[in-house]
Amino acid sequence: MLKIVTYNVNGIRQRIAQYGSLLKLLDSLDADIICFQEIKVTRQELTADLIMAEGYESFFSCTRTSGKGRTGYSGVATFCRVKSAFSSHEVALPVAAEEGFTGLLESPNGSEHRSGNHISDMEILTEFPKDELLKIDGEGRCVITDHGHFVLFNVYGPRADPEDAERIQFKANFFKTMQKRWELLQQEKRRIIIVGDLNVAPYAMDRCEAGIDFEKNEFRRWFRSLLVKEGGCFYDLFREKHPERTDAYTCWPVHTGGEEFNYGSRIDHILASGVCLHPLNEDDDHNLVVCHVEECDIMTQFKRWKPGVSSRWKGGGRATKLEGSDHAPVFVTLKEIPDIQLHCTPPLSARYMPEIRGSQQTIVSIFMKRKVTERVGVSTSSSPLTKDDTENMDLVGSVEGTVKSCSILSTESNVLSSSMMNACENDSSTSNDVATAGHRLIGTALDVRKKKKMKNNQQSQDSQLSLTSFFNKIPTSKNADNSTKDASDKLESAVNCLDYATETTEIVNKESDVDESASLHASCPENDKKTVALMEWQRIQQHMQDSIPLCDGHHEPCVARVVKKQGPNYGRRFYVCARAEGPSSNPETRCDFFRWTGTKSRQKK
Repeated sequence: MLKIVTYNVNGIRQRIAQYGSLLKLLDSLDADIICFQEIKVTRQELTADLIMAEGYESFFSCTRTSGKGRTGYSGVATFCRVKSAFSSHEVALPVAAEEGFTGLLESPNGSEHRSGNHISDMEILTEFPKDELLKIDGEGRCVITDHGHFVLFNVYGPRADPEDAERIQFKANFFKTMQKRWELLQQEKRRIIIVGDLNVAPYAMDRCEAGIDFEKNEFRRWFRSLLVKEGGCFYDLFREKHPERTDAYTCWPVHTGGEEFNYGSRIDHILASGVCLHPLNEDDDHNLVVCHVEECDIMTQFKRWKPGVSSRWKGGGRATKLEGSDHAPVFVTLKEIPDIQLHCTPPLSARYMPEIRGSQQTIVSIFMKRKVTERVGVSTSSSPLTKDDTENMDLVGSVEGTVKSCSILSTESNVLSSSMMNACENDSSTSNDVATAGHRLIGTALDVRKKKKMKNNQQSQDSQLSLTSFFNKIPTSKNADNSTKDASDKLESAVNCLDYATETTEIVNKESDVDESASLHASCPENDKKTVALMEWQRIQQHMQDSIPLCDGHHEPCVARVVKKQGPNYGRRFYVCARAEGPSSNPETRCDFFRWTGTKSRQKK
């Protein structure tokens, strides 16, 4: 049995923090191949704790663009659970892997890692220029892994607002070029499995309360054209197993609390195309889905909101933040999948990334390490190491190992380090010169460590209080009486000011706000202005609270929001019902109350 899971994690760092480690996150999904979308990291931010887990091989595609709102956005990753990364017969371990689907992206290590023919070899280049194809692959939206019996596409489809013509065109180009790649593989009689967040809900039943024109959208029509029942070559595996299921969603709007009432859409999919793996006669009509798909379903246990959760959406937010992604994973289990030929991990694997393998040592670090080892060896043979010696050895290791440790060095040590590097680059320099420079650098670093330690000790001693200092701070009986009297006077003054402010508020409420504020400040002492300011702020808050309208459906205070879309109403504030979004048939969900601030109520269109 082979299990594949697709999951839009909405930030891989957040999900790792939620589960404690990458390994725990992957193990919680319990699958052989795990495809993540929207990992939200750039290649420069990739570290071992984000991409490497024991027992898994990983393949990444990160965004290469730096446009507005696109830095660190998107990104996909495929994790394959294997017993051996080398000389393996496992289907989960791919025989080839590729970043993007146009074939134009350069491999990180310069190796060849393509699977089949490419769009770049076809006439489509006459329709889309090379820079446009590079832009399509540059957002880190696809990783292809070839598992012998099938080719797996891990895809994060673009999202496009109806008013954004540029993104709509980008989305159209993205799907058109990717479909060309699928067609090339189908010409080679390859089986194809597509998983991921495609940002398309194909039918009205895949969206809560879809409108009349919902299915007329160009991308929904394109999606349906891929399906076998519409004349295409792919099967929607979830609908093949659950053709009549309603309210089956994989994504919910987080800013309106739609999860509480399951107000969502099904945009995370698993599609499959190709013949089955059994030996067949020419008259047989079996396919991959009929013969090998055991089950396909939504992993609802990963939803953020579950029945019985005490934190309800109220006032436009939640008292307790719900952990997890705004998507739910989808899985498919394949049966009767035989092993494949002996193979190793493809070059695109994260294990071969320079960020993970590390970089080659410089000749300077080699000479420094040799000399330091000799000195430490002499010191060890002559006398046992003290605590200070151990700290010094740690410092030496940090100086030769990382650049971050060099931040503790003084300006003088940096000059010495630069001199040592220049000496090493000079052909006439000898290894003794390098070693001498290394000794000077290490010696300077040790001096800085000692001076810093002495300074910390001195500050610690200065901060300690002596026994007499406690007695000096004890006030005399006379001073204590005066102190008590002063405190009583201040307290009485504050109370009087508060009483007077209350009386003044009652009187001046009939007058203007400016007169009220002036009266309060004029009648209270200078040292009580903070109390008056606090009361003023509380009065303003109360005034704002009183001005918030009540919604028509529940007679509850509304929540204020701001129009963020570009247009004539950009930046305007308005009021809507504060409850969570949900089906209109449920009276507990958000009603349709809408009012611009400073205007009369009207119904939202």
